[in-house]
Amino acid sequence: MRNTTIDIAGEAVPGIIALPASGSGPAVIVVQEWWGLVPHIQHVVQRLADEGFVALAVDHYRGVETTEPDEAMKLMIGLNIAQVGADLAAAADDLLARDEVQGDTVCVVGFCMGGGLALLGPTVSSAICCVSAFYPALPWPDYAPDWTRYADKSAMVHKAESDEEGTGAAIAQYAEAIAANGGSVEIFDYPHSVHAFFNDARPEVYQAENARLAWERTIAFFHACSD
Repeated sequence: MRNTTIDIAGEAVPGIIALPASGSGPAVIVVQEWWGLVPHIQHVVQRLADEGFVALAVDHYRGVETTEPDEAMKLMIGLNIAQVGADLAAAADDLLARDEVQGDTVCVVGFCMGGGLALLGPTVSSAICCVSAFYPALPWPDYAPDWTRYADKSAMVHKAESDEEGTGAAIAQYAEAIAANGGSVEIFDYPHSVHAFFNDARPEVYQAENARLAWERTIAFFHACSD
């Protein structure tokens, strides 16, 4: 795993990239949680490389990270959704221009804030073919993906039971829109799960069995999408 930069409208935006041991593989974009491009997300990038993917995470906060929930909330709400869309499109282009990347499609995975942002992927780049969204947060007034661009693309959503009251209705609405526009979507429920159950850097919420199952589903999904 190493630092890299992605050219986004002439700006050299920082990111993290990792290659598989073989030196090449299908492409995956990793979208951060609201904390920023913190070590946990960097570890996810490396884990994907260990699974055979060329994995890239863009720093959507441009170098800012935090451990304080109030600050993280401000950073998340302050995101420019159009800019994040441009980040994802540029990241897909960057990956496909690399000799190490096999194939001509890109997968996206995101967590919490990143889960919601990952769902934008197929709407901003024709190369992004599938998304795995972990307990997506969807708090932005200007979050209005063009679901018509999901035709022949796929999404997988891993819901946290503790989020159901807050995000359940929106997830169901978006899933219906994806399906209505020719995409495929599968929603997985994890009984007794809590938000951020995949984050093994936070023992107060980490749920090993749910994390294992969601990861296995994601890896199988990405391999199938990349074939």
